Amino acid sequence: MSETVDRERVAAAVRELLLAIGADPDSPELASTPARVAESYTEFFAGMGQDPASYLSDAIPVGADTGELVLVRDLTLRSMCEHHLLPFRGRAHIAYRPGRSVVGLSAIPRVVDALAARPQVQERLGEQIAQTLADGLAPEGVLVLLEARHGCVSDRGVRQADAVTVTVASRGVLADPVQQAAVFALLGQGGSDGAS
Repeated sequence: MSETVDRERVAAAVRELLLAIGADPDSPELASTPARVAESYTEFFAGMGQDPASYLSDAIPVGADTGELVLVRDLTLRSMCEHHLLPFRGRAHIAYRPGRSVVGLSAIPRVVDALAARPQVQERLGEQIAQTLADGLAPEGVLVLLEARHGCVSDRGVRQADAVTVTVASRGVLADPVQQAAVFALLGQGGSDGAS
């Protein structure tokens, strides 16, 4: 859990929020809510102060025998929109064409989780994941496809519960449209709705 989240201050702020909306924070139904929200925010924002590149420090050198595409698909994605502090959820699909090293497959979801567990926007999140992998692994190319449903779109404003936002960030050889099309074909884009 993040050491950067001040639980007492979060709980005090939630108490004030409850008062501001006309609720009684001392009622039996709400008395524990400030502490519960503080605990959940500690989890939601556990990426604050984390260095996602640290998960790539154990890269394995493989020499000239690399070049095959590595694709990790259907990673569960959960983040908090920085505009309304409402969640967005979906899937992350990460592809990279190795340079001289590869990384253990569990490192990739850890990078995603560390960057997602902070106030975010989906467009920046994809770019940050791509850049972290590019900097940490020096691959020939990186492609990050994120698909998510946003609470700020489904639960307020336009209230489009089925809307899915898709973003793509790429670097190196995977910025080429032909190379991207090959990755998209592997992902089976169009055949399934990955955001859930």
